[in-house]
Amino acid sequence: MLMTPLPFDPIARAAELWDDRVGSATSMAAVTSVMRVQQIIQSAVDAALKPHGLTFARYEALVLLYFSRKGALPMRVMGERLQLHPTSVTNIVDRLESDGLVRRTPHPTDRRTTLVEITDAGLQRRESATAAVVDVNLGLKGLTDRQTEQLTDLLAKVRRASGDFED
Repeated sequence: MLMTPLPFDPIARAAELWDDRVGSATSMAAVTSVMRVQQIIQSAVDAALKPHGLTFARYEALVLLYFSRKGALPMRVMGERLQLHPTSVTNIVDRLESDGLVRRTPHPTDRRTTLVEITDAGLQRRESATAAVVDVNLGLKGLTDRQTEQLTDLLAKVRRASGDFED
């Protein structure tokens, strides 16, 4: 759904008011901007994936399996890599399995572990869905490649400082 652009930047206006009434608006403006951009990006990606019958979470799972060495991973590893609760991984895998895009298989050496393997249909769906999200640049508009790299670096600093990952 396309919206008519506002004749002003509401976040900049809120920052002015915040500065006047609360104090420094630097963090408020940055966080509010990140949250708004996330909405914009999510909307574009969702629209690109919808014709392929995928949500972003299911698409990410297919890509993760595609990137794996053997096209299969234990569900626990999927949860770690996608940074999701085990229940969420189970729900994603249930839906992908019901659509014939993945299958659960027993681990060859660990009876306690279930592997999730991408199917040929899953590989095909991932390929067409990837073309769709690449076509909309994953929803990211208005930045050069260099600016996108800088943005990624800055956001990684926030993620690292918040304990999202270590290097």
